[in-house]
Amino acid sequence: MRPGEVDESQYARAGGRLPGDRVPGPGLGEEPAPVRRGRRPTPRSLARALPALLIAGGVLYGLLSPREFTAVPFFTAAPLIAAPLSSLRTTALTGAVAVAAMYTVRARGGEHPVVGTVTDVVTVATVALLAVAINRVVRLGDRRLASAREIAEAAQRALLPEPDERIGGFEIAACYEAARRDAFIGGDLYAVQDSPHGVRLVVGDVRGKGLGAVAAVAVVIGAFREAAEQETTLEAVAQRLERALAREGTRREGIDAFEGFTTAVLAELPHGDGVVRIVNRGHPPPLLLPGDGSVELLTSPEPALPLGMGDLGLWPDRALERDFPGGATLLLHTDGLSEARDAHGRFYDPERRLTGRVFPGPGALLDRLADEVRRHSGGGMADDMALLAVRRP
Repeated sequence: MRPGEVDESQYARAGGRLPGDRVPGPGLGEEPAPVRRGRRPTPRSLARALPALLIAGGVLYGLLSPREFTAVPFFTAAPLIAAPLSSLRTTALTGAVAVAAMYTVRARGGEHPVVGTVTDVVTVATVALLAVAINRVVRLGDRRLASAREIAEAAQRALLPEPDERIGGFEIAACYEAARRDAFIGGDLYAVQDSPHGVRLVVGDVRGKGLGAVAAVAVVIGAFREAAEQETTLEAVAQRLERALAREGTRREGIDAFEGFTTAVLAELPHGDGVVRIVNRGHPPPLLLPGDGSVELLTSPEPALPLGMGDLGLWPDRALERDFPGGATLLLHTDGLSEARDAHGRFYDPERRLTGRVFPGPGALLDRLADEVRRHSGGGMADDMALLAVRRP
């Protein structure tokens, strides 16, 4: 290794700090390594053990209590609890054991079965058969949910494909975190396009949720990819997106035809110029990390309306230009990052959290940010979060 070079393996092991850099204080994401403890039983594992405990409890109750008392509630609850949590075989086995235990308890002492015994056994057997049917319905629902998840994953890969790690000589990383656990895509978007005019990027947030928001995401990304290739300026790209959303708005019905809009920030990295140009349409401003631990908020001097709101006022877009030297990283994000709240209602402040820290690459930066936001919000994010980072090597 030549003098002055940094060992990147040592760089990564140091948590993204160069030798001699100060260690960030508490709250900057540098927590001590967690102490490993023995594995604790999960609520699901405890619930799966509950049917066996109920059967054992029913046996004890039936043997220790007078014959007038019945243990039917214990033996009927066991297969019903097993039905949604266990396999078909386990559910059927639980029901069979419950029926046998019910008969054993009622027929104890060598006495012949009486009407009460037959009634109790038939009751438990009926519930056991019902539990088997419930298990089949639950398993069918699980398969349908798995199929829906696969379709959602395919839709996300089609609309928001993972960008290549290197595009136009720049290092690229992207991350999408859905607020809902089983949702894969919402109204946040990102895209990267290499063009004759440089590498162009967009990060945006469509108003609303559901299929309407996903349709608007498709419109914005499709228009961006076409405009990024054809338009000579970043301002012209923004105007193309404006017109595309205006056309989409005329095809919508109801309130979305009048109030649909998309906040977005566009960036352009010309090949070899060492600058970055930003056009912001009502979106959280991007962050520039020069690589020395400082952070610059790229706030546009003239605020502009979001895309799709051109009817409320028209004025020309003006790009903000800043130096983008080697080793610098540009971070574009949606408000899912800056508006994530903790248990006390405090927002996550990316500018403060990132000050004094350096990272070996855009992927490490996004991984760290996503982990910190999840911990900051307690795993309960209120909004989707899209992150896009680009670094000039």
